[in-house]
Amino acid sequence: MGESSEGGRPIFVVQEHHATHLHYDLRLEVAGVLKSWAVPKEPVMDPAVKRLAVEVEDHPLDYAAFEGEIEEGEYGAGRVEIWDQGTYENVLAGRSPPKDMEQTLRDGHVEVDLHGKRLSGRFALIRTRFAGKKQNWLLIKMKE
Repeated sequence: MGESSEGGRPIFVVQEHHATHLHYDLRLEVAGVLKSWAVPKEPVMDPAVKRLAVEVEDHPLDYAAFEGEIEEGEYGAGRVEIWDQGTYENVLAGRSPPKDMEQTLRDGHVEVDLHGKRLSGRFALIRTRFAGKKQNWLLIKMKE
């Protein structure tokens, strides 16, 4: 897991993206990049609510601080605002056998403790096979 500017803990960010359709971009720092998912509806702290999270291309780490306007005609055109940010811990690193983030992503089962202002506590990202599409995941707030 790559070092970050947050005291060695990896960072996460959720960017509110006013593109063609409002959505939220969840990004986790993994191995020097931001692994990214587009979440069509606002993430919530309710364990009963599952959110679709569509895996998209990795972004460079410095994109975590981006807020502003993506110009019309560019991919993702529209306003981007930081909705939440903080650090996270890989819960599965402490299990037996321990798994690093790269392995959890390959396995399609990620569990993290988020330390943000809006999102805090344990969340899971579970890869699904909706319509055979490997890039669809569910974002779930886990019961504490």
